[in-house]
This record gives sequence, structure tokens and C-alpha cells, in this order.
Amino acid sequence: MSSSLIRELTEIVGPGGVIHDSKQLAAYECDAYVAQTGRPAAVVLPADTDQVAQVVRCLAQAGVPFLPRGAGTGLSGGATPMHHEVVISLARMDKLLHVDFANQRATVQPGFVNLELTRQVAQQGFYYAPDPSSQSVCTIGGNVGENAGGSHCLKYGVTTNHVVAAKVVLPDGELVELGDPYGDPLGLDVLGLLVGSEGTLGIATEITVRILKRPQAVKTVMAWFERVEDASDTVSGIIADGIIPAACEMMDQLAMQAVDKSMYHVGYPPDIEAVLLIEVDGLAAGVDDLAERVVEVCRRHRVRTVRVAKDEAERSLWWSSRKMAFPAIGRISPDYMVQDGVIPRTRLTEVLKTIARYSQEAGLRVANVFHAGDGNLHPLICYDARIPGQTEQAAELGRRILELCVDVGGSITGEHGVGVEKIREMEYLFTDTELHLQARLREAFNPRDLCNPGKLIPRPARCVEVKQAAAALASHTSHTV
Repeated sequence: MSSSLIRELTEIVGPGGVIHDSKQLAAYECDAYVAQTGRPAAVVLPADTDQVAQVVRCLAQAGVPFLPRGAGTGLSGGATPMHHEVVISLARMDKLLHVDFANQRATVQPGFVNLELTRQVAQQGFYYAPDPSSQSVCTIGGNVGENAGGSHCLKYGVTTNHVVAAKVVLPDGELVELGDPYGDPLGLDVLGLLVGSEGTLGIATEITVRILKRPQAVKTVMAWFERVEDASDTVSGIIADGIIPAACEMMDQLAMQAVDKSMYHVGYPPDIEAVLLIEVDGLAAGVDDLAERVVEVCRRHRVRTVRVAKDEAERSLWWSSRKMAFPAIGRISPDYMVQDGVIPRTRLTEVLKTIARYSQEAGLRVANVFHAGDGNLHPLICYDARIPGQTEQAAELGRRILELCVDVGGSITGEHGVGVEKIREMEYLFTDTELHLQARLREAFNPRDLCNPGKLIPRPARCVEVKQAAAALASHTSHTV
């Protein structure tokens, strides 16, 4: 990138606000999806909405592509600069701007950490519901980009159900306000379109969200099953019994082995195939009865052991064990890929059996950790990148799992997004006509494709490239297996 453009950007954000040293740029080559990387042209760190708008206008006038980045915890390459883009890091925009407890609203900058919002409003008895496993480090701006969910989205919904308004810088630098902080806006739901668009339609610089009152009581149930089928059937049985848990999570034996090697040791038996973590909440007068009903459903499905957390410390241990499952896989495998497919929960048993068969065929272990209540699977494919061909084998296994999800009536993503990782699978999920309509919609906001190009929706030329690359990968893999 030219020195004159570097100087112009530095004038906007101030000294220290532009990174262009090649060694420092290495930290921005990818997000948490590390299978693909790209070197950015530069990194710019604006501090407020006005600076973001000026930076975007400057880059747009120069015809330089750019992309927004939060904490870099994304799992599909959405913040990976594949086309030598300028990364607009929102890390400095980390303030809680306003809280309106009376109307249950909070306004934050995009770099504000998810869990920090709950901490800031907890003394008044409030919390922020979306709780992805990375909530202690991920940002609300990143959550908006990916429409992040979390363990408690079964009852409370994902990010889009909690974002009510946003200030957004469009790809030409124009500032618009979407949504309505206190009511339902008239006309098209453009805010709903923005949430989950993975930074391809614009950059949210101020985000107003709902905060909720803490429930009066919470009960958490842990159930151990000797067969995955019984655990899966229990999930459907709970919903069929008219119970909507706040959360309903499942881990298989391989995932349990991993987390029990971490600091959050629960002591899972080595001969069970699945554990369910089920949480109910609500009025104090009714939660005990709800928890007992959950226990009874578990017993009807041949549970080995089921119990309710005896206190907050035990409940916290159980949840810490679950939320640390992803990083804990690193204790049993040098590398792993995280997938994110969605299926009807009534198909859990057959899908998990098929994934086990795929795993055996590929010769790669798969740990399953997922939001069982809403059918959002997170298979973690274990591999060793040092072994030639094994990275490609893991990617191919991930592709088969995602296509399986589509085949049973599901989708290729529930909360991790498409990014660059799942471009090929978009063609499996959607028809050419549907992809064309989505591309046209993106062009209405981003006609020059400068804002996070090459992500989420495959372009016709890109589709050909992906198919050719897939054919070459299949040929290469067949020679390395």
C-alpha cells in the first residue's frame, strides 16, 4: 500500500493507529480458522464512529478493499484478509456507551466484550443472553457479524433476537441508523439483514441490545448415558414433554476425555457415550418442578446417572467444563477443525451414527460437542497437520458432515458463519438462482465488492475456482490416503 495512503489513514486515527510493519501484520493473517491465511495490506484501529466512516471513505475512494475485525475468535475465516485487504480492527472501540435499565437496553461499541456486558449490568439484576463459548473474549460486534448463538439460545434466541438498533458505516463511508431502540421500525428489516452478514454489508459502530432480568431461579441437571441414542432421544423427549430448557447441551466420550484433562475436571466415567447438561430457569416457585420433570424424562430413556447441581459451585464447574470443550481438544490432538452444522433434533441419533462411520472411514477421530436442544452440531475433527495430506482429509471429512446436515433437512451453519471455509457448501445448500439473488442483495450495499470481498456468498467466477480446487483436492487426497 502506498506511503501516501498510510499517511492519510494515520492522520485520521492518529499515531499508533495504523500497523504496516510486516512482522506485526502477521498477527492479523487469520481468525480462529487457521487453515487459510492471508497477509493484510495494513491494519487500522479507529476509536469511534467518525473515524471508521473517514477510514472507509478514504479506502473506498482509493479503491482499496477492506474488512472489519473484532477479537479474531471467528471460526470460518470471516476476518481473514484473502485479498490483501486493509483490516479495520475495532479493538479500540470497546466502550459501554449507555445503559437504560428501565427499558432494558444497552448500547455498546463493537469491540465491547460479550461477557463484560453481563458483568457491567449484573449488580442491577440484568444480563445479556447470547453466550457463545468464547464469550469471555469475543466481541458483540463480531457476534453481530456472525449472528452468534451459544448454549442458552434454545430458549432465548441468538444475537439477532437481541439487537434492536445499530449505527452502521456502509461500504462507501455513509453513516446510517438501522432499527429502533424502543420499538419496531417501519419498512424492511434491514437490521435483520445486517446481523449475520459477516461484514459484507457494512460495519456496525454502535449497537443497541436488549438486556434481560435475571431469572429468579436456575437449576442445572447432568445426565450420563451409556448410549448416544438414549441421550439423543432424551433431548426430543424433553421438548415433547412441553419443557423448553434454557439450555440443553451434549458431549460425547472423546470430548469428555478432553475436558477432564483440563482444569475443569468433572470425572466423567470412561464407559459412557454421552453426557447431557440441561438447564431450566424461571420463577422460583416452579423451577424445582421443572427440574424434576427433566430428571423423569432422563429416567425414561435409560439414563445411568442423573442429578441436579447441589450448589452454584458445582453448576459453575459443569458449565466451565462444557464451555472449555473446544480448547480442551488441543490436549488430545495437535490440530482440530471445528464444524458447525444444523439438523432437526429428531435426526440426532442417525446423524451421529453416520458421523461415527465417516470418522472411521477417514481414519480421523471426531469429538462431538453441541447445542442438542436446537440441533446445532459442533463436530471437532482431530488431525495432525504435520502428516502430509491429513489437513486435506480433515477438510474433506468436514465437507461430508456438512452435506449430511443438508441432506437431513438442516443447514451448513448455525452460528459460526460461512466466511471462506464454507463457500463450497453454499453451492450444496442453495440453488444458483438463490445464490444469484443473495449476491444481488449484497451488491445493493456493496456494489464495488470492497467490503470483505470473497466471503459468505460465492461469486460465479469464484464458484468455478472452488470447484476446480475441490477436484484437485480430491485427486490429491486420493493419493495420500
